[in-house]
Amino acid sequence: MRFTICSEIFKEWPLPKAFAYAREAGYEAMEIAPFTLAPLVTAVNAERRREIRRMAGDAGIAISGIHWVLAYTEGMHVNHPDAAQRGKARDYLAAAVDFCADLGGTHLIFGSPQRRNIQPGDPFELAADRTLETFRLPTRVAEDRGVTICMEPLSPTETNFLNTAADTIALARRMESPAFKIMLDVKAMLSESTPLPNIVRASKGDFAYFHANDKNLKGPGFGEVDFKPIAEVLREVGYDGHVSVEVFNFDEGPEVIATKSRETLRAAFGE
Repeated sequence: MRFTICSEIFKEWPLPKAFAYAREAGYEAMEIAPFTLAPLVTAVNAERRREIRRMAGDAGIAISGIHWVLAYTEGMHVNHPDAAQRGKARDYLAAAVDFCADLGGTHLIFGSPQRRNIQPGDPFELAADRTLETFRLPTRVAEDRGVTICMEPLSPTETNFLNTAADTIALARRMESPAFKIMLDVKAMLSESTPLPNIVRASKGDFAYFHANDKNLKGPGFGEVDFKPIAEVLREVGYDGHVSVEVFNFDEGPEVIATKSRETLRAAFGE
């Protein structure tokens, strides 16, 4: 497994400093939130993309991919009744796949709860059909660029669409593409009635990325979640991908968040 950290933790830092600190703290990769670089991925030109990739390489750290893909965007929604919003989201997501690949990333994590909420009056099945249609072009681009799009199950407090791993797997399988999978997130799994280890076992072969955090929205080691059983079940199912620290509460500051989270994962995984 590769231990990774999300870039928004360091959003006030220059990129070279963030990359260097993450590597020093023991991470092998960084997951980029595009909004920390520019309002839209399309505003980051080819030269800047090459520069970012070079800076990461100079620090000895990989870029695992991108997340928060539709954060702060306007007029985009993956299953809205308005075809124009779906079309805008489709084209932007295709551009985001290219952006991810240009940085050297291999995974595009799609959470974006507000950009996927089922609209009043729409049945789940219609929202699912529209979502798949929106993602068909980005998925074709992902196949060509060596990127895997990972749909993220999120809790009912965040969105009303795709709240369980099982529902998200069912949707992803309908795409029938190795470039369209799901990812698993600790805090999201804890919102389900099924025990977390059972969710991981049932998702074997369908999830391609993993977020490590706590139900208190902080990093590993900052709450009650025991990561040793998580490490055990990930090994049991043969997962060998990224374990990425994603937090939403930055009270402790980037240095403490990064170092304590990595120490907790090191103790749990024996890495």
